[in-house]
Amino acid sequence: MTFQTGVTRSLEARYYTDSDIFLKEKKGLLTKTWQFAGHQSQVENTGDFFTFEIAGENLFCIKDKSGDIRVYYNVCQHRAHELVQGKGNCKIIVCPYHAWSYELEGGLRNGPNINSVPGFERGDICLNEVRAELFHGFIFVNLDEDARPMDDWFPGAREEILDFVPHIQALKPLEWVEVPENCNWKVSIENYSECYHCALNHPTFAKGVIDPSTYDIQPQGGYCLRHTTLCQNLDAMTYEIDLESNKHAGDYSSWFLWPMFSFQVYPGNILNTYHWRVVDVDKVVVWRGWYSFDGAEDKVVRQLAIQDCQTTVAEDIRLVESVQRGMGSRGYNPGPLVVDPACGVNSEHSIKVLQQWMREGLETRGET
Repeated sequence: MTFQTGVTRSLEARYYTDSDIFLKEKKGLLTKTWQFAGHQSQVENTGDFFTFEIAGENLFCIKDKSGDIRVYYNVCQHRAHELVQGKGNCKIIVCPYHAWSYELEGGLRNGPNINSVPGFERGDICLNEVRAELFHGFIFVNLDEDARPMDDWFPGAREEILDFVPHIQALKPLEWVEVPENCNWKVSIENYSECYHCALNHPTFAKGVIDPSTYDIQPQGGYCLRHTTLCQNLDAMTYEIDLESNKHAGDYSSWFLWPMFSFQVYPGNILNTYHWRVVDVDKVVVWRGWYSFDGAEDKVVRQLAIQDCQTTVAEDIRLVESVQRGMGSRGYNPGPLVVDPACGVNSEHSIKVLQQWMREGLETRGET
């Protein structure tokens, strides 16, 4: 992609503080993009389920009798009571309000006294299903029934991630860290999507994991931002890696899948993820995921999870919350982005692309 030269100014503060803009995103953008639901290991057995929320909609994921993973709106088709809570296992789905029951495949099974209703056709009633895809064992959903497949949105990402983590199907979550941030979701996403601030604010990451001089972020087809860099000198690394274990063992790479998920591979082919869940115009929850073979205890992965939480995560909370406060100041005027035609770590070309997606997202209206 060729970037235009000249000054590009950042988005106005209202994009991050205006409740009406947030509502438009919630009803439009967030209902028509691929959002992370969970991992297939959460529904290993027939009848396993878990609930989650996307764009204010209460949903649940369940494995049916054929072994397929399905996602439904969490609402009974009788009088709208929520069907399930939290996580668990069930042979049939039973509404706790009036005991209407549904097969795992979504069709109505039975309900008290429904046979007494003239003309009642149980075959006409079923749970409303949500579009879902498996992406290397990660479950994504899109509330738009006509949405293009994930591979159209993020071309090449599936194959590249497998090249970096060929054992990805054998991985399960070792730890998920929940990180509440008092900021607009876009502030957090922007902070993640540039490393212009890394050397000053993330010394452990910049000196003990990656080599900032080689860091770059580039758009990759569709709606993916690809982060690439080499690892730090081995004698400076905060953990041991075996450069002979994989051709990418000495690389760091990240695939940010717009709007709220990122696969990261740390040097040593260690998979970790970010996913964002919006709460309100000035609140977002970031989940950091760390993975190991079969979810078994792994000393290096556990060390990295702790290190990351105590350094990069804690440092980023301070940064994004300060930015959000600044967005509310009458003294702020949108500043120029540092868009270096040569790109590199000290350039905000990725933010220019990201903010264009944000503008486009406001044009994506919908009443799902």
